[in-house]
Amino acid sequence: MAKFLVLLQYLLPQHLLTQFVGWLAECRWPWIKNTFIQWAIRHYRIDLTNALIENPRDYATFNGFFTRQLKPTTRPIIKNPHHILSPIDGYATQAAYAKQNQLLQAKNKYFSLETLCGDQVLAKQFHQGAYAVLYLAPHNYHRVHMPMDGQLTQSIFIPGKLFSVNHMTSNRIPNLYARNERLVTYFDTAHGPMAIILVGALIVGSIQTVWQPCFRSTTLQRYPVPDKPAVTLQQGEELGLFKMGSTVILLFSQDAHLSWSIPLHTELQMGQVIGQL
Repeated sequence: MAKFLVLLQYLLPQHLLTQFVGWLAECRWPWIKNTFIQWAIRHYRIDLTNALIENPRDYATFNGFFTRQLKPTTRPIIKNPHHILSPIDGYATQAAYAKQNQLLQAKNKYFSLETLCGDQVLAKQFHQGAYAVLYLAPHNYHRVHMPMDGQLTQSIFIPGKLFSVNHMTSNRIPNLYARNERLVTYFDTAHGPMAIILVGALIVGSIQTVWQPCFRSTTLQRYPVPDKPAVTLQQGEELGLFKMGSTVILLFSQDAHLSWSIPLHTELQMGQVIGQL
């Protein structure tokens, strides 16, 4: 059955299906959006107790519900320049160190930093560095926050496939994260370069950041942009969001001397300490 489901994803019109679901998710007709919201709450057992808006009918769209904000007190941020905080609610599938330029996707399956980042020069600074692959499940909070202080230096949107990202596909689809559509962002930090990569997936409507609402340009964008202030984000501050959900990959240079303290396949909360510098 698993092989059939993976084969089906190769055959599906991934982008067309995602666009259609994206249209439904932005629909403001009450009977459509309320039906989808109630289905999601039941199917994924979503608890709105910690949501800023607790009444599901008060969301204007399904996407508004899916990208819901949390009450400020539910994810306290204890800032520490020597800590790496979880940028998401979800769980880690990998937290390790690159073997030269190779990252582990699943058992006996590797992918390269160069194919993931789409740029050999930028990828080289993360050779042998620490990395983590973090997955957001449908029931999770879908906003992404900064694991440490950083100033944005570059970003690039890389178009690609839209395979589902889960245990089944990561074990069966080679180079999954490097094949899917993704946004690669680079930051300067007190401990060297850091990359935060937001990976899209099937029916993930779009990826947004606080400095740009929509990414479609495949040209490397350098920051700061002339005549605009630098994008500097503090530890725990919101970076962006997924409309639906997918995966975040963190990359650090070898010189950061990062030590992971992150349990794999165990529920994480945004702001939780996952590493020390």
